[in-house]
Amino acid sequence: MTSGSLKPVSAPSRRTVVAAVGAAGIAVALTACGSEDDSSASSDVQDNSSGGAAGDDTASAGGGTVLAKTSDIPEGGGKVFEAEGVVVTQPAAGTYKAFSSKCTHQGCAVKGIANNVITCPCHNSQFSAEDGSVTKGPATQPLAAASITVDGDSITLA
Repeated sequence: MTSGSLKPVSAPSRRTVVAAVGAAGIAVALTACGSEDDSSASSDVQDNSSGGAAGDDTASAGGGTVLAKTSDIPEGGGKVFEAEGVVVTQPAAGTYKAFSSKCTHQGCAVKGIANNVITCPCHNSQFSAEDGSVTKGPATQPLAAASITVDGDSITLA
């Protein structure tokens, strides 16, 4: 057998490779953008401060996950809840907002919340703690609103 008698294994064509990379890039971009449910965008905080058992911080009447006490969220700041994928802010005294903690630029988790600005550490995109809108790019889409309930001093993911 001579070396000229072996057939080389054919590699994928350049067109196939470019198409696969392009399809993967589109899938990543669409995943990072996500979809926004109209019901979560219309109202992200329900205030049920009229009652509730004292010391009851395991679940709300709606059965959601208790995230924090209102005192845990600083005014003008906020807190990221990594396991739940949300960031809760207090843009003004007694006003609580919640958003996805996934940056709309490339899907990194936002980290810092100060002076009513939510910052993504990956490329320094910044978002408003009031409404999740982009205040500084490269992100071009706002953070998706998340639904929370404030019941007394307890903040619950709805």
